[in-house]
Amino acid sequence: MRSLFIFLFILTFPLFFKPPAIQAQIYTTEKLITVDLGSQTLTAWEGGKIQHQTRVSTGMKLTPTVKGSFKIYLKYPVKDMKGPSPYKKIYPSGKYHLKNVPNIMYFYQGYAIHGAYWHNNFGRVASHGCVNVPLSSAQWLFNFASNGTRVEIF
Repeated sequence: MRSLFIFLFILTFPLFFKPPAIQAQIYTTEKLITVDLGSQTLTAWEGGKIQHQTRVSTGMKLTPTVKGSFKIYLKYPVKDMKGPSPYKKIYPSGKYHLKNVPNIMYFYQGYAIHGAYWHNNFGRVASHGCVNVPLSSAQWLFNFASNGTRVEIF
């Protein structure tokens, strides 16, 4: 009987006394930019360490920011940006046209990370899908990232 008890104890021990889960630690030497849509936060990483973090404004309901894994493929120090807008109260013509947008880094089709001088609503959605950042952060990010830098948006 005692042997049976010991056998059952050994057999069931792992079911009740599990070792603590080990979280995987990911270390990368590459540069990485992450955008958390929930917290409206952008984080720049290098070597697995945070180099810079800022509040951002991502896409509004009708013009959401894309989620996924991307790479910066085109950069402009300054450029006009324009396109269609479903927000007729803000843009009665149905189009927006922003002049001299600074520090543009395209990561997918017409989606970019760039500076925004026309609002100060960082931490809230406010864009047509791009990732708007404060001007000081935009300049820092433009200097930090190069074509090929990975961008993760979730």
